[in-house]
Amino acid sequence: MALMNYAQAACKALAEAMRADASVVALGEDLGHGGVFGQYRGLQQEFGKARVIDTPISEATIVGAAVGMALTGLHPVVEMRVVDFALCAIDEIVNQAAKNRYMFGGQGRVPLVARLPIGVWSGSAAQHSQSLEAWFAHIPGLVVVAPATPADNHGLLAAAIACGDPVIYMEHKELWGFQGEVPAQAECVLGKARIARSGTDVTLVSWSRMLHTALAAAEQAAQQGVSIEVIDLRTIWPWDRQLVLESAARTGRLLVAHEAVQAAGFGAEIVATVAQELGIPVRRAGAPRIPVGYARTLEDAARVSAETLLLELSALVNGDGRGRSMA
Repeated sequence: MALMNYAQAACKALAEAMRADASVVALGEDLGHGGVFGQYRGLQQEFGKARVIDTPISEATIVGAAVGMALTGLHPVVEMRVVDFALCAIDEIVNQAAKNRYMFGGQGRVPLVARLPIGVWSGSAAQHSQSLEAWFAHIPGLVVVAPATPADNHGLLAAAIACGDPVIYMEHKELWGFQGEVPAQAECVLGKARIARSGTDVTLVSWSRMLHTALAAAEQAAQQGVSIEVIDLRTIWPWDRQLVLESAARTGRLLVAHEAVQAAGFGAEIVATVAQELGIPVRRAGAPRIPVGYARTLEDAARVSAETLLLELSALVNGDGRGRSMA
């Protein structure tokens, strides 16, 4: 085990992949300076400018070039800084990377990884604080990943680079400095969730930074005698239906929590699946359908807190559809 932060763990995974395979390259803005969050620190010095490529400020150009690279045999890792900027490259992602394998009978593959950090970024307002994982989960041909811990940011990035299809890799903007232990061989499998905390009364599913809020809520619920099983989904698409259904069948209740806007968020897919398959009580918690404000009070109004999750858990446990104390 090694103690490192979220950014260092991803940098380690990319460096290992580049040492093992000369076809792995990285491209984006300011990678030679280590990237905005230090997630590329030292890589250009080790691998050179031909493999760690600084690009112009043009997201469409960056992703378009990466699609071409992938079709000719390279394994590009694309840096978009934040998911909000990737909207300038949406055609290249959705109509080119995602569809090529299917439109041409599998003659071409696009094994690229697009790093699109998500989430509220303190003091950064509406155009830098979005969580758009549901957009990309909706697109056939894309794999969507959202790591919550340094260990997973190492293991899942390695798995994403090894995947033969385009991967939308969604790190969280406020997790870069989060520290944790990373095993020397931190292997992860795309599409496999994990039980982050065992429990018996309610299944609480989350991902990315919201996982840590879910764990905090579960700890508070335990002090009131309610046992919450917390599942870290890790991969949004494909998502681990089997583990979620097995857990929800045991507990008899399900809550899904995410930082993204609740309306049409990916939580709706999960609760609908569980309700259809098991017929148990389900709820979801997400952000209100408002742009994230710059002022701290407005930003806080767009966040989903542990207290919010406790109210939703209370409604499930009490069975009355209204949040109240679980004591």
